[in-house]
Amino acid sequence: MSMTRWLTGFCLLISLPVLADLQLKRVEPANWWVGMHSSQLQIMLYGEQVSGYQVNLDYPGVKLVKAERVGSPNYLFLTLNLAKDVKPGLIPIKLSQGEHVALVYDYPLLARDNASAERQGFSNKDSIYLITPDRFANGDLSNDSVPGLEDKLNRAALGGRHGGDLQGIINHLDYIQAMGFTQIWLNPVLENAMSSYSYHGYAATDFYRVDPRYGSNALYQQLAQQAKARGIGVIIDVVLNHIGSQHWWMSDLPSADWLNFAGQFVPTTHRREALHDPYATEWDKRHFSDGWFVETMPDLNQRNPLLATYLIQNSIWWVEYAGLSGIRIDTYSYSDPDFLSQYTARLVAEYPNLNMVGEEWTLNPSIVAYWQRGTKRHDGYQSALPSLFDFPLQAAVVGGLTNQENWNSGLREIYLSLANDYLYGHPQDLVVMPDNHDMSRIFTQLREDPQLWRMAMVLFATVRGTPQFFYGTEILLANPNSDDHGEIRADFPGGWPGDKQNAFTGNNLSTDASSAQAYMRKLLNWRKTAQAVHNGRFVHYAPLDGSYSYFRLSEEHNLLVVLNKNDQAIKLDLARMQESLKGFTSAKEVLSGQTAALPDILVPARSAGIYELYK
Repeated sequence: MSMTRWLTGFCLLISLPVLADLQLKRVEPANWWVGMHSSQLQIMLYGEQVSGYQVNLDYPGVKLVKAERVGSPNYLFLTLNLAKDVKPGLIPIKLSQGEHVALVYDYPLLARDNASAERQGFSNKDSIYLITPDRFANGDLSNDSVPGLEDKLNRAALGGRHGGDLQGIINHLDYIQAMGFTQIWLNPVLENAMSSYSYHGYAATDFYRVDPRYGSNALYQQLAQQAKARGIGVIIDVVLNHIGSQHWWMSDLPSADWLNFAGQFVPTTHRREALHDPYATEWDKRHFSDGWFVETMPDLNQRNPLLATYLIQNSIWWVEYAGLSGIRIDTYSYSDPDFLSQYTARLVAEYPNLNMVGEEWTLNPSIVAYWQRGTKRHDGYQSALPSLFDFPLQAAVVGGLTNQENWNSGLREIYLSLANDYLYGHPQDLVVMPDNHDMSRIFTQLREDPQLWRMAMVLFATVRGTPQFFYGTEILLANPNSDDHGEIRADFPGGWPGDKQNAFTGNNLSTDASSAQAYMRKLLNWRKTAQAVHNGRFVHYAPLDGSYSYFRLSEEHNLLVVLNKNDQAIKLDLARMQESLKGFTSAKEVLSGQTAALPDILVPARSAGIYELYK
């Protein structure tokens, strides 16, 4: 060996960390599975000066492709290749310096459920129940406040933590099942170790840990298993765009480009139109996508390939670990578009039947449609996203039911919104909803009118798409005093010891609330087996004289749905609908059981009717 090479090696050795001090504080993901579609696995090692160590492993069917070092010396990203026939076991990851082995970490490679890849995601057969976990039911009083987490129980504060948890949801799965819901979407349950206003879950501080105020990873897994036993799937709420400012990364960022705008707060413009505008500037595009929501939510830069892979694998890990049936993706278009293309393609490749729904909150249907798979786009963008929330239809239904009937308002608003379905690759795959956790309750939007509420429930349960209902919709929860999110996400009555009202048992509910709950229960349980709603063609007729009619038509089941906004009953004019009614001679209204010979259908005042058609 030459003197120069010897000196170089000597200098390298004396600059390395003390061997005995090596400890891995985090290994993410904590495990993986054999038999996954992708043969590549990225593992993030985090520990003091871990980048100064060499990595080796010896396990049949596993090859170390590369070990990547980043800006912080405390991270090391490993890329492994897993052979298709690799067996479950512990992969010994050896960290060493020269001849000295500082640490051998046994990385778990687990067996996989044989049916995992073919799991069935949520579909039009389902009705989704959206729950804000902190506000639904407190099943474990011992975790209301947790040592080390600043945001303590404060049920008196609208924006405080109220104590709802996963155990509370488990305790009331029978109620959810009896109501006719077949999927549960929970607002995020990952750790939000923020100093205040953390209950909503959208400021994650650990991507691999359920917030202990909700329970544990194992309890989340148990919730999914117990729900599945009742025929109910669980949809995870994923946030790809940002983290909480108290995320553990923030004290030691892996690299300078881990966050957008170099980690400095620059607010987003919220001008999503810039991504599609043929006249848009790069400044407008960047300040929409890279801008932060608020200073406490640092914006992630998914153009960093290590971060992109981390986020993709995290979603796969939760689906596999908990046995989930779907993913709801928060603030969809705010993430990097190329990353979203990669994300959706990878998830669909791993789980061909898994469903994913993106939140693109705009009333412009062309922008919503842009992100859905199968849509003909102006720029050749590739997307594998199956579904999006139909915000345009939600606004149209509220306007259609509350606005005066005119040539361009009232029920015509619903008709015109659905007439825009030509923009979507697969309009039947959209998720439709009367409201959600970020907007005023539908009962408030409909001026607390029970008759309009019933009309809206019938429409969302029978129109094309998969319906989602926010917890409490079934008992007419409202926010009459303000549009504060804390009031919108009110505690579900009966979820806490000592509640005077109990919606689970019906105790002390108002007459209107009890009636609405019974109506919803009957509607959704009927929907479970309504094949025309699940897969029937949608055909509608332009509104006429204060009524709007549409059909759901299939080989085995056929429906006529009518909304009547008039203050008096109407005899439906079926003459113009003969192309859809050909061969049918009678009808039975689903919820009342009343039968009629065609064409004598009388629709009561200010109501919605669902008529099963018979030949």
